[in-house]
Amino acid sequence: MIDISWLSRSALLVGDDGIALLQQKHVLVVGLGGVGSFAAEFICRAGVGEMTIVDGDVVDPSNRNRQLPALATNHGASKARIMEERLLAINPNLKLHVVQDFLTPQKCREILSKPYDYVMDCIDSITPKVTLLSTALHSGVPIVSSMGAGGKLDPTMIRVTWLPETYQCVFAQYVRKRLKKLANAGNVKAVFSVEEVKRDSLVMTDGSNFKRSAYGTISYLPAAFGGVCASVVIRDLLDVPVTMVSRPKRIQPRKVKTNKHIAAKQTLGMR
Repeated sequence: MIDISWLSRSALLVGDDGIALLQQKHVLVVGLGGVGSFAAEFICRAGVGEMTIVDGDVVDPSNRNRQLPALATNHGASKARIMEERLLAINPNLKLHVVQDFLTPQKCREILSKPYDYVMDCIDSITPKVTLLSTALHSGVPIVSSMGAGGKLDPTMIRVTWLPETYQCVFAQYVRKRLKKLANAGNVKAVFSVEEVKRDSLVMTDGSNFKRSAYGTISYLPAAFGGVCASVVIRDLLDVPVTMVSRPKRIQPRKVKTNKHIAAKQTLGMR
């Protein structure tokens, strides 16, 4: 008999049936940095019975300002292995699968060949993120994806909407552009912030792990993103409504000019 007495406070909120339901679910968390490490822990502490966590990176000193696995005593250690130990210390009965690899297209297909009840994308680099989202969309599994948490300070400006409806987030704009040919890209729930990014906090990187640049970060903002991502997963699994914001009418996506539109403008003498 599995001991779930540690979830008694959660049961007061979601009921014994809710806890029993979460115990039967399998959630995939890809990326265990500032957003994903906290999101994974929140999923575990909510009582989800099975998890797969994916990250091929190791702890760097610069991670310590915002990432759950990062300590002064474990530089160079695998983030996935640190989180494995932590999650199992929270729930020894958790059925946990650990993938200590970076996300190549082949690895992505391999990971998503297994069944999941929810996919949580917490990757902060465009190329592997698009690889994961496009592969997951083909599988038909529900997805929540974290957009840009860098260069921002105000957690009260975090929102949730469908990916095509995101706005005022440069990172989300890049993701939308890369996925625009996929008809079902609108099935991705996106967590994003409408706060204007602090552009003067940008720094160029060495280009490793598909990252050529990065914005400055503060301790609590990525964790707040992780909390919202986890809340979307848990609420969806429990069939609790998630409020989705709408893109303001004053902010509309640019229309792609077609040959027909160009010809019409030329006919009217417009350039």
